[in-house]
Amino acid sequence: MGTETAARPTAGRMRGHVAEFVTDLTSGRAGHRLPLDYSVDSLRIVDAVIEGMRRQGAEPAGRVAEVLFGLGGYLGEVMVRQAGAVWVDFDTGQRERFGQPVGVRMPDGRVWNPLGRVANRFAYGSRESVRTFFLLLHGRDRPGETGSDAA
Repeated sequence: MGTETAARPTAGRMRGHVAEFVTDLTSGRAGHRLPLDYSVDSLRIVDAVIEGMRRQGAEPAGRVAEVLFGLGGYLGEVMVRQAGAVWVDFDTGQRERFGQPVGVRMPDGRVWNPLGRVANRFAYGSRESVRTFFLLLHGRDRPGETGSDAA
């Protein structure tokens, strides 16, 4: 399940896109003040927001698709800061397989699809928890091995 629309940021623009999305959610500009701090624990908030949208019966289109993309970007940025990942543009085959334009590459070379993980969390519920996904993630740096958690 993709949330792709015509004008999605490239890998080089994802950090800025996510930063703007997080600023909107933490400042109250989006109607909420969510404590998103790029920590692993903050992924519980992502799970809760997605579950709230599911319970309200939201459809994954329009504004909901944009929020899901932002939350997927946020998960990807937590992977960058906490696990040593880097944003990458997917090649044609990866875009077809994942339904997304960008993802992250872990230090061991594995490529992951955080945008798709969030879309799956929305589609399939708590069994697709983004926090659990991160905690079980293969290929990440151990804490303290990189400076990847710096802004």
